[in-house]
Amino acid sequence: MSESTKPIFPGVSLDPVQRLRALAAGVRGAAVTERVIDASAETVWAILSDLEDGFGTVQPDMRHVHITRRDGENIEAIARSAYGMRARLRGTIRPGWCWPQSRFLIIGVAVTPEGAGAQCRVAMTGGIRIPGHAALIPIGVRREARKSLDRLATIAI
Repeated sequence: MSESTKPIFPGVSLDPVQRLRALAAGVRGAAVTERVIDASAETVWAILSDLEDGFGTVQPDMRHVHITRRDGENIEAIARSAYGMRARLRGTIRPGWCWPQSRFLIIGVAVTPEGAGAQCRVAMTGGIRIPGHAALIPIGVRREARKSLDRLATIAI
């Protein structure tokens, strides 16, 4: 059993999208946006997990991400937005799952196969954090996630 589906309680396991939903539920203001995409989970994950190149083609407000350290599933990165803001992200990246965050920013993406065909479910959350609180400023989060998923759907086919 892979780490991403390891049982939390006997007989209970979460796929990467379910894990993202559960984690986002603990962050006030977090909105999870999901879509089924007509591409394999492997194809989509290859794009999203390539934080330095692929992720920026999907995320409309992300101009550049540079991985500064990788230790197994733990990563550190510097991200620059289209608006010139910079964030030092630390987080986890596993097959089908990525959750990096900084003092002011959270990014969460997950991918899991959907059905028997070559489709997958993609979930995204994120936004600007309120420093010192488990909360996000929810303005524009769903709109940005829908734009990202629209781009991903055209890139992945």
